[in-house]
Amino acid sequence: MEDKVPLTRSLIARVRQERPVLLVALLIALIALAAGVNKWVVLGLLLLMVITAVWHAVPFIREAPLEPAPEIIETPPSRSGEVTATLAALDMPVMVLSNDASVLYQNRAAEKAFGEVTVGAHISARLRSPGVLDMIAETIATNAPNQIEHSERLPSERVYIVRSAPVELDRQQPTDERFFLVSFRDISEVRRIDRMRSDFVANASHELRTPLASLRGFIETIQGPAKNDAKAQERFLGIMLDQATRMSRLVDDLLSLSRLELKSHIAPDQKVDLVPLLGHVRDSLVPLAHDVGVEIALHLPQGKAEVLGDRDELVQVFENLMENACKYGQEGKTVDVFLKNGSGEPVEVTVVDKGPGIPAEHVPRLTERFYRVSIEDSRSKKGTGLGLAIVKHILTRHRARLIVKSEVGKGTSFTVRF
Repeated sequence: MEDKVPLTRSLIARVRQERPVLLVALLIALIALAAGVNKWVVLGLLLLMVITAVWHAVPFIREAPLEPAPEIIETPPSRSGEVTATLAALDMPVMVLSNDASVLYQNRAAEKAFGEVTVGAHISARLRSPGVLDMIAETIATNAPNQIEHSERLPSERVYIVRSAPVELDRQQPTDERFFLVSFRDISEVRRIDRMRSDFVANASHELRTPLASLRGFIETIQGPAKNDAKAQERFLGIMLDQATRMSRLVDDLLSLSRLELKSHIAPDQKVDLVPLLGHVRDSLVPLAHDVGVEIALHLPQGKAEVLGDRDELVQVFENLMENACKYGQEGKTVDVFLKNGSGEPVEVTVVDKGPGIPAEHVPRLTERFYRVSIEDSRSKKGTGLGLAIVKHILTRHRARLIVKSEVGKGTSFTVRF
């Protein structure tokens, strides 16, 4: 049965192919009949012509089962170029990961922060924090964003908010590729400012708490046991005055810092001659220098030494530096103040004492608020711990630098370079 079906199909196809010949044969037969030729002869000839036309070169073909055409699977184009095209210009470290957490791309900020990672390497080759790796694994498994705070100790202490999230591609073009973006938002400066703010509040509270406690104690004593003791009252009132003066200095310094911070971005544009200004500062500190047994020697050039600045703020800077040199370098008996005004060179004022000096580990932190090399020594000399912080803020506004050099046993020099 299976063999007859292909034969029938082949005959039908041949008849269709030889249709013109068969029509011609039929036309000839009709003409012969019209001419009076014997109909049986005509019928025989017609049958012979049909058989010849149909069976001529007709092959007997067993129809083979048709094989399905191979299905052409188009591989969707990679979308990695679209994902990474805009990441190179970001200043935030960014990495693009694959399904198995291999690094497909990192921008220049990431290379600078964490070093170059070989493309195709696992993220753990560069980041070994278990918290970060677990977060990335969870994002890949759940396809949901996550974030964590991460600290780096080397090469410097940095704090990042690390966020991992899937990259949403165009759903109209399905693809098996999945990408995950890992970003690192640097919050080190925010953390440092928060720490400074909390330290500042704690230190300011501590500095005010001590004289307030002292005042309260003496007031209670005067009202109680020393109520009728005139000598004790006089002594206590003197101490109370010192404590109130200390609080007043602290509040004044805090207000000065606050005012300086408000206008730190505005550079002064007035010309100030440092020669008479340093003479004025020296004269105002003569009583203090006399009390501690120190002589302030000025070494000034001929002519003017003008800089752009605010006169009152510069007076505050050099008063602070000379006063510190007298108080903390009084063992040297002399404080030298040098003014340098060379042609084509920056103007420099250097205050030098010959005191005990400052250990090297303390020098970088001298301008921090409430930082003291010796707390007891500072308080005994009526220091608030804010003087050099104020100096730093003023010089920052004046676009000037403070350079500190010290050697234990030989003295300290503070140079203001404009």
